[in-house]
Amino acid sequence: MLIGLGFEHPLAVGLIGVGLLILLVLLGVRVVFAAAIIGLVGLVELIGWGPAAGIVGIVPHAKATTYALSVLPMFIFIGFVAFHAGMTSQLFDAARKWLGWMPGGLAVATVFATAGFAAVSGASTATSAVFARVAIPEMLRHGYDKRLSAGVVAAGGTLATLIPPSAILVIYAIIVEESVGRLLLAGFLPGLVSAIVYAAIIVIWALMKPEQAPRIPQSDRATWTERLTSLPPLLPIMAVVFIIISAIYQGWATPTEAGALGAGIIFVVALARGTGLKPITESLMETAKLTVMIFSLIWGVTVFVRFLGFSGLAEAFTSLVVGIDAPPMVIMVCILLAYAVLGMFMDAIGMLLLTLPVVYPAVMALGFDSIWFGIIVVKMAEICLVTPPIGLNCFVVAAVRPDISLPDVFKGITWFFVADVVTIIVLLAFPGIVTWLPDLMR
Repeated sequence: MLIGLGFEHPLAVGLIGVGLLILLVLLGVRVVFAAAIIGLVGLVELIGWGPAAGIVGIVPHAKATTYALSVLPMFIFIGFVAFHAGMTSQLFDAARKWLGWMPGGLAVATVFATAGFAAVSGASTATSAVFARVAIPEMLRHGYDKRLSAGVVAAGGTLATLIPPSAILVIYAIIVEESVGRLLLAGFLPGLVSAIVYAAIIVIWALMKPEQAPRIPQSDRATWTERLTSLPPLLPIMAVVFIIISAIYQGWATPTEAGALGAGIIFVVALARGTGLKPITESLMETAKLTVMIFSLIWGVTVFVRFLGFSGLAEAFTSLVVGIDAPPMVIMVCILLAYAVLGMFMDAIGMLLLTLPVVYPAVMALGFDSIWFGIIVVKMAEICLVTPPIGLNCFVVAAVRPDISLPDVFKGITWFFVADVVTIIVLLAFPGIVTWLPDLMR
């Protein structure tokens, strides 16, 4: 059937399947449906209808019922309840009072407030949506350029992909069968480095173009009393972050158990603050929607991954990469550049689900650390959340703020893209930033 392609039959089928998948995604077909359909057709071609139907009926369910994945709805629920209980506004208010005096202080406060919310959310688009409502009006009121205001919110939201609890890190751990706890810990310092680099870019921006990020007048700056009184309302968020990190680090609870405990704390605090039934119901519904979306992706992509396994494409790619006469770091940079291009057309979760089964074995054969590569590739997925034409976080900000056009959001993200490239270079040059905390668990 596939004569003259220059490949063995299974490998040729695999390459055609990958090409068709990319084509369907570019045409606008949802990744979950494109992957499932092509995976099924490919399996039928390679092993016949009976075995293919058996795989499609059993394997996706078995993968999605992995115990470690049960942590995802816990993390997502924490973020939505924290928002509806007003903790997000308090987080931004505290950051504004402590950091507002700096050049570009409100934008810097937004970065660290999003980092704090990321530590109880784990959902990037949700973080961007929340702070588009909370932070952008405050920045615009003080005369900030709308592109900077939108860009810092879109970029700050991406911190949720690294700072634990991170849904994408959990998914990476499941795909490559790595420790969820070690990966979550590994994301903490790189997430902090990303936030610091963002803040540095903002300060430079504000010093070069002070009219786009005016300093808060001395009369409007918070007093030390106001700063100190802004901290107690943050105790629930601090408690959740401490419980999740200490539980994982010290091993007295699994990530799922820590997430459940954190969700319980946030839920009780929300009720104690008078949060009504409607906001709680909305939190549950949003949690269910996002969880179903992630699990649907896992189901569809699992079928495609099994098809790739039978085609032998992963083994062929590994042999090809290992056989290249170039330093491993050069090959790694090329792989990351390929992710940057692919991320312009695919969402982060779908991209990782589809590529890791092929790329991960090759990276391990080159001698790189699994945890380190996980953080690097998730950081690349983070960059993809703000790059056109997909740039989900940019679309979210533009949707929440109709007064700021999508082109303006993308213009505002330019310098933060540069900041992400700087962060990637730092993590490539100093892998200990990634591996230090997880190595302490051994």
